[in-house]
Amino acid sequence: VQLQASGGGLVQPGGSLRLSCAASGFTFSGNAMGWYRQAPGKERGVVASITSVGYARYINSVKGRFTIFRDDAENTVYLEMSSLIPEDTAVYYCNTVPATLGLWGQGTQVTVSS
Repeated sequence: VQLQASGGGLVQPGGSLRLSCAASGFTFSGNAMGWYRQAPGKERGVVASITSVGYARYINSVKGRFTIFRDDAENTVYLEMSSLIPEDTAVYYCNTVPATLGLWGQGTQVTVSS
């Protein structure tokens, strides 16, 4: 049972990235899924979530810039990020919502810097 996040990297302010999270070993389609992030010196928190029927929610600071969507046939959840700002720099993780302790993977680093 695992979640594998990928797609991070170094991007300039104003740039875009698409993160992917592939799930294996559990019933992906029946779960609400979320993207979380942890910046240096800060606690990990949810950024965006999507229910099993596709209802999405976002924290205020990413509304209008990030889009979460899922492909249940591929057991994958995505986070499309645009208009990135330095404050978006963090390690990004995916997990169920609420989070399942044993599903935290290594995450993927996103660095927004010029």
